[in-house]
Amino acid sequence: MRRLTAWAFGLLAVCAAAAYVATIPRGLPAATLASWPAGNPARGETWFWAGGCDSCHAAANAEGDARLQLGGGQVLATDFGDFTVPNISPDPADGIGAWSATDFANAMLRGVSPDGSHLYPAFPYTSYTRMQPQDVADLWAYLGTLPPVAGRPPGHGLRFPFNVRRGVGLWKLAFLSDAPAVTVDTFDPELARGQYLVEGPGHCGECHTPRNFAGALDTSRWLAGAPSPEGKGQVPNITTGGGGVGDWTAEDLVYMFESGFKPDFDTVGGAMVAVQENLSMLADDDLQAIAAYLKAVPPQASSR
Repeated sequence: MRRLTAWAFGLLAVCAAAAYVATIPRGLPAATLASWPAGNPARGETWFWAGGCDSCHAAANAEGDARLQLGGGQVLATDFGDFTVPNISPDPADGIGAWSATDFANAMLRGVSPDGSHLYPAFPYTSYTRMQPQDVADLWAYLGTLPPVAGRPPGHGLRFPFNVRRGVGLWKLAFLSDAPAVTVDTFDPELARGQYLVEGPGHCGECHTPRNFAGALDTSRWLAGAPSPEGKGQVPNITTGGGGVGDWTAEDLVYMFESGFKPDFDTVGGAMVAVQENLSMLADDDLQAIAAYLKAVPPQASSR
């Protein structure tokens, strides 16, 4: 009996050690960081608007120059608890002004903070992980040109066991991937650009795709619509199989991105207002590429 008990405790210790090693936060490879490119803030502005950084990190309903004051503080209510959006302004004490470019790269592409802990995927590094190093470097350079904002928002209010950050390591092992969400003709430069914008910096799937039991995106139903993160209603299906935009032309989509007007002359509402305002800042070629990609995505029946 004693030998059986010792064997059981030994097996438990081995499993605990394996889980500990498996969930260690892992940043980018040293070779990648050693060759990290210099950033260009002029190019980085594109990724700021494509990523909608102001939508979460500025004050709610911010307008004008206030959209560039990224002091955080908005609260995202989820089934796992409340996530409080952090300050990502260049303030060295309360924001990310003391970070290095490689700190930022690890956060964006691996979901690892400068102190070596896991970031929660409420920050959509699950999409940003598809971004190219040069574009991440350019975004970092642009963020450094924005005004510092003093003040550190409070921490998250998550329930057990979701407040145990080490558990995010298991979640990453199961769900974090930089693979494309769907297959499109990447030999078409416009489609390839559209896929990059939508699946990477634009992180459109984070709202428009259903999630599984663990809160990860169900890419088998890519862009099929999902419950609204605002708590009411449904984020629409934006594939050609959906009843919402399924019969829109690419020109209809581009016009909506530019103006906020739908083909029936209604306007976008809810969280899409801020998204549309950000999209309107992109070059026309990029809007055309996004529209082309959405028309090429495999059609899906609307998720319920």
